[in-house]
Amino acid sequence: MIPVKKLIQTLKNIWSIEELKSKILFTLLIIVIYRVGSHIVLPGMNPAVMDASKVEGNGILDLINTFAGGAFNMASIFALGIMPYISASIFMQLMTVLVPKFQKMQKEGESGRKKINQYTRYLTVAVTIVQAFAYVTYLYQIHGQAIIPAFEPYFRLTTIVILTAGTLFVMWMGEKITDKGLGNGTSLIIMIGILARLPQSLLQELTDKSQQQGNILIFIIELIILVAIVLGCILLIQGVRKVPVNYAKQVVGNRPLTGARQFLPLKVNSAGVMPIIFAQAIMFLPTLATLGSNNEIGRMFTDHKSFAYMAVYSIVVIGFTFLYTALIFQPKQIAENLKQNNGFIPGVKPGQPTADYIGTVMDRITFPGAILLALVGILPGIAERAGVTQGFSTFFGGTSLLIMVGVVLDTLQQIETQLLMRQYDTLMKSGRIQGRQTTSAVQY
Repeated sequence: MIPVKKLIQTLKNIWSIEELKSKILFTLLIIVIYRVGSHIVLPGMNPAVMDASKVEGNGILDLINTFAGGAFNMASIFALGIMPYISASIFMQLMTVLVPKFQKMQKEGESGRKKINQYTRYLTVAVTIVQAFAYVTYLYQIHGQAIIPAFEPYFRLTTIVILTAGTLFVMWMGEKITDKGLGNGTSLIIMIGILARLPQSLLQELTDKSQQQGNILIFIIELIILVAIVLGCILLIQGVRKVPVNYAKQVVGNRPLTGARQFLPLKVNSAGVMPIIFAQAIMFLPTLATLGSNNEIGRMFTDHKSFAYMAVYSIVVIGFTFLYTALIFQPKQIAENLKQNNGFIPGVKPGQPTADYIGTVMDRITFPGAILLALVGILPGIAERAGVTQGFSTFFGGTSLLIMVGVVLDTLQQIETQLLMRQYDTLMKSGRIQGRQTTSAVQY
């Protein structure tokens, strides 16, 4: 009874903080607008004629539909969701590494970040137009009979314009949540799209298992395994390697300060959910290019339970894990900060040797972290091969689950920070929530 009372009191504390309450209400308002927009069908489409059976079993397309909260299959004005923005962000992240002009821009601080974000928005428009054109072709193939004949001469042009405007509006809503709401807007939009399909998928799995005697036990076992996977994802996101750091004695004014021993936490998965999102966006591009194709590549990229798809997907996730870790983690800068603060790692010389040591440790823990992240990414395909229905398998592992866990942890960390600033009890009875820390200009 005491934990329940403590939880109720914590919720009251959260609601009593005016700033936090306004952030929560603003975030909920944006989420409601997004969900309403996801159910608005494109002009020129007759929803009553759309054949939903034709889009079942599309593998990777179903996963994209999960990201968009069902808007992709419903031919909604938000059908492309936030994916074009993510694709543009990937390109800009690579440019900050490969192009000196963007490297200089990134080092300019806030002004440089604004310029990069502006370029990302322009690139988002171009990517959305290309993907919208491919999506119109997809609609003609899958829902051609649902297009109103009188509107058909204008359908292609108007759909491209509306889809582009819809994606830009979703991007704007994500930025507004980040600025005035609670948590990271892009991450929350993706998570809401995923959660929107959870009740339907869970009911579908229960119905499928209840049709045969004894399969209810299998359904219960699946839920237990799902809980275990959730716990594993939490460990993967929050796991750290603590590197001991000693600080020399200092004299501040006339007051001597004794040396202290602390730890430098190096995260096993410092890239967070970004490699999964990046990999999903990369796999999305060839999928659109091969829509309606009967070649081997087209079949591979539309079947996420095939071994070929799992292999390619795993390689992309591992590659992006190392790439994104290299982007956000700077051993040389950490070593310089330690040296300036009279800190050192026992047995390691300050300066470049410290940077090399930190980089080596980071590489060693990133490799198993990348392998585990890739394994999490292909779990939906493994689950489907094991007999889990296609819709529920996307929650059973991989992309959807990792994003939900990561976003929930980040949001809880922000709430906990607000409570600690006002000397309230935190959300947890003991311990603290360790959210993901990223220094990238674009965070999810």
